[in-house]
Amino acid sequence: MIAIIDYGLGNIRAFVNVYKQLNIHALVVRNPGNLTDADKIILPGVGSFDYAMQRLNQSGMRETLDNLVLCKKIPVLGICVGMQMLAKSSEEGMLPGLNWIDAKVKRFNSSTFSHKACIPHMGWNSIEPVDNERILSGFDSILTRFYFLHSYYFECNNSLDSIAITDYNGKFTSAVRHDNIYGVQFHPEKSHGWGVKLLENFSKL
Repeated sequence: MIAIIDYGLGNIRAFVNVYKQLNIHALVVRNPGNLTDADKIILPGVGSFDYAMQRLNQSGMRETLDNLVLCKKIPVLGICVGMQMLAKSSEEGMLPGLNWIDAKVKRFNSSTFSHKACIPHMGWNSIEPVDNERILSGFDSILTRFYFLHSYYFECNNSLDSIAITDYNGKFTSAVRHDNIYGVQFHPEKSHGWGVKLLENFSKL
């Protein structure tokens, strides 16, 4: 069963619809008791880092999630702000992150851009896999495009944790993996067939 964590943020219904379309069992989870049967976990997120961390910490699921992910090694996929929460901290806020991956979230510095571009990074962009990861199986870096909406990016302290990069006036990490912990900066639930394929790949890990 894929547990979709509902702590008040994220496009929960969109994930449910994708997995219903794929005929894969997924359950919206709002309390720790419903996490016991999960063999995969999706952590969505939108909005600001501190608000997302505050909502998750207040949900009552934080301790159970730490145990499932860090001790039982259940695969987890953080999406957008959900990916950023995997890091130690973010320049967007003051609260500590989940600290599941050795990384920090930083704001795009538009003064370093080589040509005029907007912050946030919003719209369609391609990803370039840097490793042969099953979650990115079947993607061509030239043809595959995903929907992005963010002003902050994920900087890994260990480059081996970066599994895909994207170019937005310079390359940044757009997908990560550390052991059983995965994250994508883009929104697969808004990315048509490519996003459906990625969510299907995650279900098969």
